[in-house]
Amino acid sequence: MLHSLKIWITIILIASQVTTIISSDTPAENLRTSPNNYYLNPNSTDSEPEGSFNNPFHNLDEINRVKLNPGDSILIAAGTINRGTLVLKDVAGAEDQPIVISSYHSGNQLADKRAIIDAKGFANGVLLEDCSYIEVNNILIKANAGGIKTLDGKPPDKRCGILVQTTKPGNYGNITLSGLMVKDLFYEDPGFTRGKDEVNSANGTQKYGWGIRFINKTEGALLKDLKVMNCEINNIAHTGLKFTAKNHGIENIYVVNNRVIQTGGPGIQMSGVKNGMVDRNYVDSSGSNNDSRKWGRGSGLWTWGTSNVLIQNNYFLNANGPGDSAGCHIDFNCSDVVVQYNFSANNAGGFCEILGNNYNCAYRYNISVNDGYRVKGVNGAFQEGKIFWLSGFNGSGKKRDGPFNSYFYNNTIYVKKDIVAKIAVDRASSGVLIANNIFYIEGESRAVKGDQYKPETEGESCVEKIVFENNLYLEKENWPEEVLIQDNKPIFGDPDFQNKGGLNIKDYIPGNNQLVKNKGIEIRKLNDDLVGLKVGLQVKHDILGNNITGTPDMGAIELK
Repeated sequence: MLHSLKIWITIILIASQVTTIISSDTPAENLRTSPNNYYLNPNSTDSEPEGSFNNPFHNLDEINRVKLNPGDSILIAAGTINRGTLVLKDVAGAEDQPIVISSYHSGNQLADKRAIIDAKGFANGVLLEDCSYIEVNNILIKANAGGIKTLDGKPPDKRCGILVQTTKPGNYGNITLSGLMVKDLFYEDPGFTRGKDEVNSANGTQKYGWGIRFINKTEGALLKDLKVMNCEINNIAHTGLKFTAKNHGIENIYVVNNRVIQTGGPGIQMSGVKNGMVDRNYVDSSGSNNDSRKWGRGSGLWTWGTSNVLIQNNYFLNANGPGDSAGCHIDFNCSDVVVQYNFSANNAGGFCEILGNNYNCAYRYNISVNDGYRVKGVNGAFQEGKIFWLSGFNGSGKKRDGPFNSYFYNNTIYVKKDIVAKIAVDRASSGVLIANNIFYIEGESRAVKGDQYKPETEGESCVEKIVFENNLYLEKENWPEEVLIQDNKPIFGDPDFQNKGGLNIKDYIPGNNQLVKNKGIEIRKLNDDLVGLKVGLQVKHDILGNNITGTPDMGAIELK
């Protein structure tokens, strides 16, 4: 599986460099004319053949009636506002001839290089249903409220900027979304206020606006090879970018270099995904409650029922909410999810959160700054924030189980003095490795119960297969004696960070070489663990790209 994932990632990295993107700066005379280009400009009054450059279509309804073939393009005049929804159903391009939806320059030097789809009053800005080999790029999509118009009189349960979904068995995919701006997605009208208990439900029960959604709940369907690149998702009622499937019904996702900001729910979320890369994204203010229509709870990223995903080189900042709302957390029923080289800061729920029935997941070479500041009972919070949490929760009413073979090494954790650093380890955990981390906790540390809807039971530790050694602490009290597992070879001292509390990776370069350099231990598989990490336990470089030479240093940064 790892070999196939590496091959697939290599292929899409090459493809992302050579895929033809029709941008608003492309002169009209250079756009391909065969296969067909269909133009849309609501401001045009010309009278040549309909849909041509000199006589474009005037609205999205006209475009929706066009029969598209491989290689065709839908080109919308940059800067124009197009009200309605763009719908493609049962449409397929080809591997060497995708169908492209993009902006074009109509001749007027408009300030905005993107065409605008305003889906206010509609279910979606763009709907791709049972489609394959589609590229959508360089479009701005918004949909701020308005009653949804339907043919059957039954309003849908959500509004999306872009919705990619399946409705019948088959293989679909090879869909690329790039250079998009998706913003201001709300189902309800301004002034609507959520019920106070709505945020306490698992995912919300009411109707919301969502940024970009991929959904495969169809028996016998597979949605695969999905790329979201260089997009901005901003001011969304619920989740910014969400993948939802049953039984690994979504395969091979590539989410790179996106900005996801001010989402009322999580920034990025995936359920039922197999194989993926989430790389170089910037996620800020997930769980935002700055609009009464927003949910107000959400981690920067979280996974559920997902396997073989690498989450790296991302920024997860300022997650808010009364529960969860970590920088990045691994919910239950996952395997082989690796969180590495990320910068996590000021997230209410915390830094590391691995729930039950998870296998061989890891946090390594990350930096966490002032995460887990939430206090249970304050401002409606029903969970404590935590810098480290292993939870056996794997579904309401189920016996706690796992997580299994969790690896946590070479992370740098800084917590300022006025935050109580909290730690929870479930008695059902089995297989835990904690090594080479720096815990720089200026204030109090405290053990807490992991309160995922129902607090974990107290009692003597029954955690098995523990390797907990060789971590650096500022003070002995940084790891409370009440936590079920204890470091049997701790190190104490001040690593002398360059700028503790700062929000740059280089702020956490240690100045105390003698305490840190080459003081790490080699990371090996836990006893009876036949897998370890499928991407390998050893890494070649640190969070800054510095090569690991000899014995690893302590924390996330390798000193030169």
